[in-house]
This record gives sequence, structure tokens and C-alpha cells, in this order.
Amino acid sequence: MNEEEIEGLITQTINGAALTIPAYLEDIKQNQESLKVENPQEFVYGMIMGMALGMTGALLSTQTEMPSAEEQMKVRDIIYKYIPEIREKIFS
Repeated sequence: MNEEEIEGLITQTINGAALTIPAYLEDIKQNQESLKVENPQEFVYGMIMGMALGMTGALLSTQTEMPSAEEQMKVRDIIYKYIPEIREKIFS
């Protein structure tokens, strides 16, 4: 999988995860007694970042070879460049 394909996969994953933001925030609000989350936006941010890193890593590991440390760092760098956009969607 080349870098362009990886970035497309990451973009797709992040966009899909971003669609869940309102539902997660509402769910936390409705279940605050059970969840006891102090900052729902930061909690959701962590969930979205975890989804992006985890799902991309899982998909890359299904390739013929496990991704190298260098490939994993490239993935991380691509995901990190979306941080401002993700935070904007959560905190706006």
C-alpha cells in the first residue's frame, strides 16, 4: 500500500469517526452519572484519535507484511496533521 492509499484510508477512517462525535457527546451527557467523565470533549477526542490510530493500524497489519516502524511513524504523522480539524469538530 503506497502513501497516497494510506492517507486516503486514514482520511476515510477519520471522517467516519468524526460523524460519531455528536452521538458520543450526547451519550456521555445522558450517562454522566455512570461514566463520570469530567471533560466530555477531551474524552471524545481521545476516542476519535484511538479509532484513527487503531483502525488504520489494524488495516495495515492485514497486508502481506507487518508495517515497519517507519511506516507506523508515517501513519502517525498523517493522523496527527488532522488533529486541528478533529479538535475543531469536537470543540466548536
